[in-house]
Amino acid sequence: MTERALEGVRVLEYCQMVAGPYCGKLLADMGAEVIKIEEPSGGDPARRVGPFPDDVPHPEKSGLFLYVNTNKLGITLDPRTATGRRIFRELAADTDVLIEDLPPGGMRQLGLDYETLSGENPGLIMASITPFGQDGPYRDYRCYTLNLCHASAHTTQFFVAQFDEPGRDPVPPGGFTAEYDSGLNAAIAVLGALFGRMLIGEGQYVDVSKQETLIGLERVDISRFADGSRAPARFGKQVGGLMQCKDGYVILVLPQDHQWQGLVEAMGNPEWAQNEEYATEFGRSQHVEELQPRVDEWIAQFTKDEVYHLAQKHSVPLAAVRSPEEVFNWEQARLRGFFAEIEHPVAGKLEYPTAAYKLSETPWQATRPAPMLGQHNEEIYCGRLGYSRQELVRLAAAGVI
Repeated sequence: MTERALEGVRVLEYCQMVAGPYCGKLLADMGAEVIKIEEPSGGDPARRVGPFPDDVPHPEKSGLFLYVNTNKLGITLDPRTATGRRIFRELAADTDVLIEDLPPGGMRQLGLDYETLSGENPGLIMASITPFGQDGPYRDYRCYTLNLCHASAHTTQFFVAQFDEPGRDPVPPGGFTAEYDSGLNAAIAVLGALFGRMLIGEGQYVDVSKQETLIGLERVDISRFADGSRAPARFGKQVGGLMQCKDGYVILVLPQDHQWQGLVEAMGNPEWAQNEEYATEFGRSQHVEELQPRVDEWIAQFTKDEVYHLAQKHSVPLAAVRSPEEVFNWEQARLRGFFAEIEHPVAGKLEYPTAAYKLSETPWQATRPAPMLGQHNEEIYCGRLGYSRQELVRLAAAGVI
């Protein structure tokens, strides 16, 4: 029995920033050997994106890069050179999975498309991650997280204030949410293709669209619109929303009548809450401006944890808004060992998020920190492909690696 679920699976990652590298990280976390390819001149742009320790930029200390590239080997290679393309094909010939994120047609221009590579390695699974997929009128459009969120109906459902108006400007989710979601979707597709290879005996091409990933996450509302119902709107005037406590904020949502009744019980069944007009969602929405201040006043007397646990006892959907520091120190995550120390030769010893799952027989392991730029060139080029050290020097001098 292997110690890790994907032990023995070889992955080549030719991606940058978040989506593709996160896909590779998820596979590496389960034991696949992932070789990350970076451009010799500067590497993955994620190396230049913070946060950095003490806010001092350093290509080996980017928190973003360190996180999405743990458990990988790292080499430098420029496939735009003839020698680089030849070496890329040598690597792909002995690989189970290739992940790439060039614009559609980019790998074909390099002579590294799926048809070419699978001709030399029929078992190859190749996953391409692009904003809109490999075909269609938008296939060549460049895109950022902001565009993707607004191209997927993903921004219409976020409500940020207690009196949020259906017609107010939409807002996007923060950070690299769309990118992480796309990387996760790609990893699932690759696992499916690996399983399929055991059944059909050959690899296949995986076309991942970031836009479709986000549409898929909003599938309930999208399907409701497609069925001819009224297009889903943002939350209208409802009692609740983002509300202030003694030590921060909580968010309260009361879409159903029994949840309102639970809140009334939590508040001690005050006389003003017995008005029959407040018994239904419609009635409460008609009187939100008189109800909201009363609920505000009641919640303001508690801390976040106090009102959270009180609401919990009465089945009221209420969540404490927690800062990254609070989440990092949260006893639940600590008890489950979600954060683990990994020592990096330049960045030092830091705590990293691990995996949101636990496999009983092949658990998550931190086998190595994120690679330094070109750290494993000698191990891969000399140890695996048979190049001499003198050849490595010449390849480096020529800008190939």
